[in-house]
Amino acid sequence: MSLLALLVAVSCTAGPAAKPLRYVALGASDSVGVGASDPTTKSWPALVAAAMPAGTVYTNLGVSGSTVAQAFTQQLPTAMTADPDVVTVWLAFNDLAHATAPATYKADLGRLLDGLLQTKARIFVGNLPDLRGVPATSGIVSALLAAAVDAYNAQIAAAVQERASRVVLVDLFTGSADVIARELVVSADGLHPNDLGYQRISQRFTDAFRREGIPLR
Repeated sequence: MSLLALLVAVSCTAGPAAKPLRYVALGASDSVGVGASDPTTKSWPALVAAAMPAGTVYTNLGVSGSTVAQAFTQQLPTAMTADPDVVTVWLAFNDLAHATAPATYKADLGRLLDGLLQTKARIFVGNLPDLRGVPATSGIVSALLAAAVDAYNAQIAAAVQERASRVVLVDLFTGSADVIARELVVSADGLHPNDLGYQRISQRFTDAFRREGIPLR
C-alpha cells in the first residue's frame, strides 16, 4: 500500500473529533491566575480549557477575593446565560479566611450549585488542599488550620453528594501536603500557586473530567 493510500485509510477509520464545548470557570484569585507568570494563559482554568476540544468556548468569571456568597451574586448570572456544558467551581479559601461558619458556607455553596443546575452543565467542585505547608499560613496553629480545612471539605463533599447526579467533587486535598513539601508550587507571595502549582491543579480537574467522560484533546 502506498503512503498516500495508508494516510487515506487512517483518516477514514479515525473517530470523529470531539465537538467543542462551552466551559465556564467560577472562582477567586486562584481562578484568575494570581501568581502565574501569565494569568491569562497559565491559570488552572486556562490550562483546563486548553485541554478541551478545539473550538471550546472558555469563560473565566473568577474575581479576586470572592466568597461563595459574592460569587452567587456576581458570577452566577453570567454563568447561567453562557449556557455552559461544563462548569468548574473553586471557592473556599476566602470564606475560610473570613471565618464563615462551615454550615453557612455549605448553604451558600448549595445555593450556587442549585443555580448552576438550572443549566445543562456538568459541574466540578474543588475542595481545599492541605494548607499547612503554604508559607502564608505558617503563623496559624497547625492543628487549628487542619481542623478548619477538614470542616470545610466535609461541607463541600456533603453539598456535592446531595447533587451527585450532575455535580462532581475534585479532590485537591489528597496528597497535596506531599506535593507542597516536595515541589516548588507556591508563588513568591507565599499563598497563590505558581505556574507549576496551577499545572498540578489543572491536572486534578482534567483527571476528573476524564473519569466523567468529558472529552479532552
